[in-house]
Amino acid sequence: MDNADLGGRTVVVTGGTRGVGAGIARAFASAGADVVVCARRPPPRPFAGVRFAAVDLRDPAAVRDLFEDLARVDVLVNNAGGSPHRLLAESEAERHARVIELNLTAPLTASLAARRRLCRTRGAIVMVGSVSGTRPSPGTAAYGAAKAGLESLARSMAVEWAPDIRVNTLVVGMVRTERSHLHYGDADGVAAVARTVPLGRLAEPGDVGRAAVFLASDAAAYITGASLLVHGGGERPAFLGAATVNRGS
Repeated sequence: MDNADLGGRTVVVTGGTRGVGAGIARAFASAGADVVVCARRPPPRPFAGVRFAAVDLRDPAAVRDLFEDLARVDVLVNNAGGSPHRLLAESEAERHARVIELNLTAPLTASLAARRRLCRTRGAIVMVGSVSGTRPSPGTAAYGAAKAGLESLARSMAVEWAPDIRVNTLVVGMVRTERSHLHYGDADGVAAVARTVPLGRLAEPGDVGRAAVFLASDAAAYITGASLLVHGGGERPAFLGAATVNRGS
């Protein structure tokens, strides 16, 4: 679509060096954008049409310097995040707080640092949220809480910064990446998990990337403060499997 052509626009993707972030960066590069990915470490191999900037997103001064060095910014994708599996009672509060810092405070830091340049271009912010923020998230409770907060932050930011900047959230479900085995196990485990998704498969990073391009493009010019579910239909309610009636439904 012509309105998904992002030629001449500069897109910053945080944590865009692997997994979902790499899929997002590639999707924007394919749409013609000048893409800058930022993380503490460079990608394992360079992406065509993508530049890398080394920055610790938990360092506000370094984040401000990053955006000051860019001539323009049209889109910010707050993708950096994640969490190890850690039951609440198995760690001190300080370790859980670091998960919240990366997944909630860092996106706020980057958004504030990019705001002035985004206002100039009447740009867009895309938050990469998670279904973990919409349901119980045992083992990653701090992550789920941060993602719930991120979605709330995006809605408030969309109101405060309108009409100059649009702000939306991708609520992402399970994605097949190079680290899927850490969450779902071996190939049989990944396949079994995929069968629980109504569409019958896990998302690919490119699925999330194309959704991010849509929200950043002119096709979504009247969309702000919204949450787009990218989860393949979500999860079949557990009670349906336990019930002894309507087995065929």
